[in-house]
Amino acid sequence: MRDNSNDFDERREYRRKRRIRNQVISYVCVVIFFAAVITGTAIGIRTLTKNVSEKKQAEELAAQLEEISNQEEVAVEPPETVSEEPAEEVDWLEEMVETCIAEMPLEDKVAGLFMITPEALTGVSQAIKAGDGTKDALNQYAVGGLIYFSQNIKDKDQLTEMLSNTSSMSKYPLFLAVDEEGGSVSRVAESKIEVSKVSDMATVGASGDTMEAYNSGSTIASYLYELGFNVDFAPVADVVTDAESSVIGNRSFGSDPTAVGGMVAAMVGGLQDTGVSSCLKHFPGIGGTAEDTHDGMASVEKSLEDMKASDFVPFQSGIESGAHFVMVSHVSAPGLVGDNTPCSLSDKVITDILRGELGYNRIVITDAMNMAAITEYYSSDEAAVMAIKAGADMILMPEDFQAAYDGVLAAVKDGVIAEERINESLKRIYRVKYRDRVEQSDVSGDEATVSEGDGAAVEGDAAGDAGEEQLTEQPADAAE
Repeated sequence: MRDNSNDFDERREYRRKRRIRNQVISYVCVVIFFAAVITGTAIGIRTLTKNVSEKKQAEELAAQLEEISNQEEVAVEPPETVSEEPAEEVDWLEEMVETCIAEMPLEDKVAGLFMITPEALTGVSQAIKAGDGTKDALNQYAVGGLIYFSQNIKDKDQLTEMLSNTSSMSKYPLFLAVDEEGGSVSRVAESKIEVSKVSDMATVGASGDTMEAYNSGSTIASYLYELGFNVDFAPVADVVTDAESSVIGNRSFGSDPTAVGGMVAAMVGGLQDTGVSSCLKHFPGIGGTAEDTHDGMASVEKSLEDMKASDFVPFQSGIESGAHFVMVSHVSAPGLVGDNTPCSLSDKVITDILRGELGYNRIVITDAMNMAAITEYYSSDEAAVMAIKAGADMILMPEDFQAAYDGVLAAVKDGVIAEERINESLKRIYRVKYRDRVEQSDVSGDEATVSEGDGAAVEGDAAGDAGEEQLTEQPADAAE
């Protein structure tokens, strides 16, 4: 019995231990299961979240791609733009010139083509003042300009007052001119007025320094402008072949056309940068001529090609530098003209060559028409009409101003010269006279203002003493 009892107890203990073991195993399994469930759940949640995020990104990317695709497929037209025509640029200078000329009576138009001495204007033997006689004469003959010589210059105050008063008396702007080349041809520097003297152009040219030529022009223009002049008949653009035999001599910069051209261009700049208009002289070139047109006929025996290669070179340089005037000489050039007609009266020289081939479009003025090269062969009216028909804009110092003026006026009235031809010259003249007057408004483009200084006529003060002082000395023969 005891043995059986012991066996029973052992079996019961074994079952108890097995039950405890099974419970432990069950607990462990439950813990492992829940741990696995929790871990799986966490992994699932993370995976699900990641998938959702990736799906969302994919959807957004797809949407963007679709939008881009739509943009490529649909042609987007640019917005309509209203094309605006650029505002037409107004040439105020041209407007002013046109207005001035349109209001001129024919008599004033014709008178405006002449540049004469104050003696020729007033009828006195020597003019050193500008009073009522000058005023009356300018009202009757509205000349385009006046040229002054040594006999008109006494001292600085006298000259300044005379020029100022003369300008103020004119109903139109006046050219007030002088021969002031430097060296011996210097009306002011050779007078009693103290100014900085400039060497002759041969000396300047020999320096080889174009800046010296520029400074020469600037120096001359500085004292001329202060006195009241606005035109200087300089520089000489002639090329000399032999300075000793040439009628020009040391008034020329030299014998090398290119070097002379550089000097001429520089002096033009010096003069005009300082407010005084320059004048190239003596086209087509008289540097190789020994004869003087003051005394009679003078000829240039060169072909057109020869002159293009030499004499024309300095003139072309001066033209490109902006010279306001070119003076045409009375020399005969059969190689250009075909006969002995003075160049100043030849349309082949003025219109075909100077304007056509050299492209010059500013003022052409004749050399002094009281020279023997003209007066021995032509009357004053005949020469003046021929010069205008040939293309000249201004007639300098006719032997008989009244006859020359009447001749041109009659030619226009009779239709020998078209009034439009006169207007063409006046436009060129007044584009220079009014060149500094017009300023476009900074506020709007539809206004123009007139400056105080016009660069072409010195504004005068009150009129001077009445009448011109008359002396016995006669005016100079002609411009140099």
